[in-house]
Amino acid sequence: MIEKFFDNIFTGNFDKEEVKKKLIEMHQREGGETIEEIFYAAKSMREHMTSIKIDSKEDLLDIVGTGGDGKSSINISTIAAIVAAGAGCKVAKHCNKGASSSFGSADFLEALGVKIDLKPEQTKQVIEDIGIGFMYAPIYHPAMKNVAQIKKSLCFTAP
Repeated sequence: MIEKFFDNIFTGNFDKEEVKKKLIEMHQREGGETIEEIFYAAKSMREHMTSIKIDSKEDLLDIVGTGGDGKSSINISTIAAIVAAGAGCKVAKHCNKGASSSFGSADFLEALGVKIDLKPEQTKQVIEDIGIGFMYAPIYHPAMKNVAQIKKSLCFTAP
């Protein structure tokens, strides 16, 4: 049942108020979201994402930050991605505009002059050529547009 709930979200087959109500219910119950709910949210999101395949014998480090933690914390995941690439790792860093703040990882990268809205083939090439590429969420997770308004209306980070 929970798997179907998340699949419906990522295919746009849902009632906004029902989804909002269910996400609030999950978050506010004792213990918060269950492992099963987080697992199926992640599984469904991965099934509906745009992916790239890097042609490299080296391992690829995939870094994504917490984003929207509401703690006014420093964007350490983007800095870690840059440091890891500088140390020789091949890095794919997910990024997005600020959701709960005015400055997300994509905003940070744009301020540095990084072009964040590359097509998947371009990002693949950049990772293979220079060792780091930034994967802008609206391009790689287009199904999130289905719940963007709901997420923004919640006062917590939903699974």
